[in-house]
Amino acid sequence: MPAVYMMTNTGNTVIYTGVTNDLERRVWEHRQWVPGTFCGTYKITKLVYFENVDSIEEAIVEEKRIKGGSRRRKIVMIERENPE
Repeated sequence: MPAVYMMTNTGNTVIYTGVTNDLERRVWEHRQWVPGTFCGTYKITKLVYFENVDSIEEAIVEEKRIKGGSRRRKIVMIERENPE
């Protein structure tokens, strides 16, 4: 199922926003910390937000909307859906 998602590191200092058609696989891939990648550099491990959508095109539109927003707006989205 297509999804847009946000992940962070243990210190919650960075937010990575992405799109996938297989969220479980994509989270596993991020946790491999491939050198030279954003997630490898910042040690992204925690899935903090996701939203399933009807199509990959819809996920891409939502990803662009999220990426275009401020960090504060992303945190509000995360806290609304995932208060812990």
